[in-house]
Amino acid sequence: MGSFHLSQRQNPRFYRSKGSAVAVKREVLEVPKIPRATLKEAQAALLEYLHWTRSIPFMDAENMSKNSPHFLRNLLEKVNIVKDVRSSMARFLRYHPINEFEPFFESLGLKPWEYTPLLPRNLMFLSDDSLFFENYRVLCQFGIERNKIGRIYKKAIQVFQLESGALPLKLQAYQELGLSHSFMVKIIVCSPCVLIGDVDMKFIKVLEILRSMGFDHAWIQEHLADQDSYNWGLILRVLNIFSEMFCSNELVRLISQHPGLLFEGSGYATFSLIGFLLKFGHPIDQISSMFLQFPKIQVQQFVSNLIKCFVFFHEIEMEVDEIAKLVCSYTVLLGSCRLKKTNSLLSNLNVGKKRLCKFIQENPQELSKWVIGLRIVPLPDSGEDIESKRLKMKFLLDLGYGENPNMMNKAFKVFRGRGGELQERFDSIVNAGLDKADVSEMVTVSPQILNQSKTVIQSKIDILVNELGYPLSSLVSFPSFLSYTTQRVRLRMAMYNWLKDHKKAEPDLALSTIVACSDKIFLNQYVNHHPSGPRVWQDLKAELSMDK
Repeated sequence: MGSFHLSQRQNPRFYRSKGSAVAVKREVLEVPKIPRATLKEAQAALLEYLHWTRSIPFMDAENMSKNSPHFLRNLLEKVNIVKDVRSSMARFLRYHPINEFEPFFESLGLKPWEYTPLLPRNLMFLSDDSLFFENYRVLCQFGIERNKIGRIYKKAIQVFQLESGALPLKLQAYQELGLSHSFMVKIIVCSPCVLIGDVDMKFIKVLEILRSMGFDHAWIQEHLADQDSYNWGLILRVLNIFSEMFCSNELVRLISQHPGLLFEGSGYATFSLIGFLLKFGHPIDQISSMFLQFPKIQVQQFVSNLIKCFVFFHEIEMEVDEIAKLVCSYTVLLGSCRLKKTNSLLSNLNVGKKRLCKFIQENPQELSKWVIGLRIVPLPDSGEDIESKRLKMKFLLDLGYGENPNMMNKAFKVFRGRGGELQERFDSIVNAGLDKADVSEMVTVSPQILNQSKTVIQSKIDILVNELGYPLSSLVSFPSFLSYTTQRVRLRMAMYNWLKDHKKAEPDLALSTIVACSDKIFLNQYVNHHPSGPRVWQDLKAELSMDK
C-alpha cells in the first residue's frame, strides 16, 4: 500500500526534533484529522509499544498514546502500511525507537513548539531520567491533572530535578501549615516555584495578610489563572504599599473590586502605574484617590492606555508641564481611553498640533470620544483657523496657484502649516539673499521645503554657505537640498571630500549628485571605489551620530 500520507505538503519533524521552535510552531498550527479507524489502530500500536516493550506504566502509556496527536500524525507519515496500521506501526517501532519525551510532553498539555526547546539533550527514553519520572508520578498522585503538568515543567523545571523523596516532603510541609489539598493543587499549577527551596514564606505571608482581610483560600484560588506565573514577593510588596496608602476598610474594598491590582503580572502593572505617576509629581494621596476610583478594566490595559495618551501628547508637541497637569488631574480618564493613533486623530479632527494641544487642555473629557471604535467628528474651525486659511490662500495665490482650482486644492494639502508660518518661511529664504522670483520657482518645484520651521531652514542655509562653502545660488538649481537632513548632507560631503583627497571622485561633482542619490547608489558608485571607503563611511557615520 506504500506510505500512509495525511497531506501532500512537507511535514514537521517531531520524530527527532530539529530546527527552531518557531519553525515548528508554524508547521503545526493546523493538524489534519486522522481517520477515526486509523487513529484507533495507531493509538493501540503506540500503547502496546510504550507499555509492553518500553515498560511504561499503563496509565501513562495510555495517556501518551491518546493525547499526542502531532507526534502520532508525524509517526504515521513514516510508517509503510503493508496490511493494517497496527501491525505496520508495531513493526516500524520495533526497529525505529522513538524519542519518548516528545509524546510524553505533548500528553502533558504542551504544544510541540513549547516542548521542543525543553527536550533533554542526549536522552530518548523516559527511563533514562528516573528522577524526572519519579517527581512526575508524585504530582500525579497528588491529584494534579496530567494535561497541566506540562505547564509546571515549563515554568519550573527544577521541580522535576528534586532529589528522590524531597517533593512529597515539600507538599506535606505546606499541608501541615493548613493549606487544603485542592488549594495546593491550584497553587502548584499556577506557581510551581513554591516547591523550589524551602517553604516560600513570602507566599505564606501573602495568604496570612489576605486571610486577615477576610479573603479565604477559595477567593484566592478563584482569581489565579493556570496559564500565569506568580511572584509572591512582588505581590507582598504591593500589599505592603497598599497598607500604607489605605485604611483597612478601603483596602478590603479595593482588592475585592479589583483583584487584578494584586494578581495581574503579580502586581507588576500596579508598580509600573505608581512609578509612572510619581515621576509626574503625582502626590501619594492623589494616587490613593485614583485607585479608589479605578475603572472596571484590566490593570495592564489601564497602564497601556495611560502611556499611549502620554505618547500622543508628546507627539502633538504639548509642553511637558501641561502633560504633567493632564496626567495628574485626569489619570482615570486617560487610563480608560484607548486612543486612536496620532496621525489618524490629526487627520480626522482636521486640526493642527498647536490648536489640538490647546483644545485638549480646555476640554480633556473630549478624549473619551477619540477612542478606537468610535467615529471621529472634525473640530469646528476657530477664528484663528479662518484667518490662517485666508493667509494661506493669499500666499498660494501669490505663488500663482489661483488659475487652476484643482492645483489650489492640491497645494493646500502639500503645503503644511498656517498661512502666516508659510509666508515667514518663504521670506527667510528671500532674506538670505535670493531673488523673490527665484524662491517662488524653487517652492513650486520643491514645495516640501516650506514644511519645516524657519529656524531649520536658516540652519540648513548656514551649513550650505558657511560650512560647505557653496554659493547661495546653488539652491536655485537644487532647491530640494533644504529637504535633506543635516546629518545626511554632512555625511555625504565628508565622504566626498575624503574620496576627492584620495583621487577616487571627480573634483567638480554637482551638489545634487552628491546628496540626492540613494545610499545604495552612493556606496556603489563612489564609496566602494576605494578599498578603505566602506570603513571610512562607517566611521564618519558613527562620528556624526555622536555629534547629534
